[in-house]
Amino acid sequence: MANSQKLKEMILIKNATIVNRGESQKGSLLINEDKIEKVAYGECPQEWIADAKEVIDAEGLWLIPGAIDDQVHFREPGLTHKADIATESRAAVAGGITSFMDMPNTNPQTTTINDVNWKFDRAAETSLANYSFYIGATNDNIDELLKADFNRICGVKLFLGSSTGNMLVNESETLNRIFSEVDAIIAIHSESEEVIKRNKEFYIGKYGEDLPVKFHPLIRDAEACYASTAKAVELATRHNARLHVLHISTAKELTLLENKPLTEKRITSEICTHHLYFDDRDYEKYGNLIKWNPSIKSQADRDALRAGFNNNLIDVVATDHAPHLPSEKEGNCLKAASGGPLIQHTLLALFEMAKAGVFPIETVVAKSSHAPALLYGVEKRGYIKEGYFADIVLVNPNKPYTVESSNILSKCGWSPFIGHTFPCSIEKTFVNGRLVYDNGTIIENQGNAKELRFV
Repeated sequence: MANSQKLKEMILIKNATIVNRGESQKGSLLINEDKIEKVAYGECPQEWIADAKEVIDAEGLWLIPGAIDDQVHFREPGLTHKADIATESRAAVAGGITSFMDMPNTNPQTTTINDVNWKFDRAAETSLANYSFYIGATNDNIDELLKADFNRICGVKLFLGSSTGNMLVNESETLNRIFSEVDAIIAIHSESEEVIKRNKEFYIGKYGEDLPVKFHPLIRDAEACYASTAKAVELATRHNARLHVLHISTAKELTLLENKPLTEKRITSEICTHHLYFDDRDYEKYGNLIKWNPSIKSQADRDALRAGFNNNLIDVVATDHAPHLPSEKEGNCLKAASGGPLIQHTLLALFEMAKAGVFPIETVVAKSSHAPALLYGVEKRGYIKEGYFADIVLVNPNKPYTVESSNILSKCGWSPFIGHTFPCSIEKTFVNGRLVYDNGTIIENQGNAKELRFV
């Protein structure tokens, strides 16, 4: 054929079940350098087989676009005793996540353009997955936010109502300026400090300070989330701002959201896998291992969130991957660190729920790949489409995968899923057309990952 010489440099993946745009159908694709060159459904064209440099027979495997995780905490700089961009990006690609957006609560906090640029430079040196970074809002850095290049910076992270450190933004004038002047996605952590403080005082007064973890969802309760989110929605509505509510965790918050197509929304929401998978009955088994902020709440909340995930109330799914050392997760409800590693196993958990009938596999792909790309305007990623970057994951839906200490790639070395066997496994992950994960083995391709671009 006329372009056979060009095809000699291509990788062919044939006979896969391509899960894309709400459909699952047999097909094949060609990778040319960092892009998807061609996609064909049905039988693989014979000329592709003859001319490709490498052929991967994916019979029986799902082929999906790499997931885009819009909320991670890779802990660099300053907190690298528990995680860093190099280690956590490797855990990401092992879990089928090919792009991430990292949060600003590091040390120093990422609240200036120089701080963000340092992270970009560091990721260029060490990351195996594509990357972008939020700039954090404070009560006094509005000028930095207005200077930010939001073609490369994914958005502004706003701790509204509750935060550690000094990133809590609680001044009315500042909030109004952020919501009225910042032309970017404003992604919020939404819990009311006032409600949390009141609840904490009540339970300490009644039971003392040595509160077990089961009190965590009582202190950081549904009302704490709803009060803060309602305030944010009111601000965004008044100023016609682009608000993104991170880690929705309650049924009540869903009443603040609209069930309509993502392209018609100015206010959007994210669910995290742990709020879909666990509920407060699981504290007895897992203890502090599932202590997150916002907290994992009731079964009724979880079931409502699953329903919202199945329709257009909830827009994207993410990990809130936030590693701590095991020693930092020790202690009572008030002392143990909140957060945990999830990036390596989040797709596996979602696939498990899909195979159990909680939601279709097509919905998992839509919420983890398509919707983040659409919501943030990520350039040429998130879909299996000719001309798009070849961020591709092959999943074996019938090969179980058991989580063990020996196969955890996050630096912290633990997972709430240790000992658990998922029904599916990640076989291969390609980032920009290069194989970076292959059946349990990381293939080092530093310099291959790229900055995400937003259009």
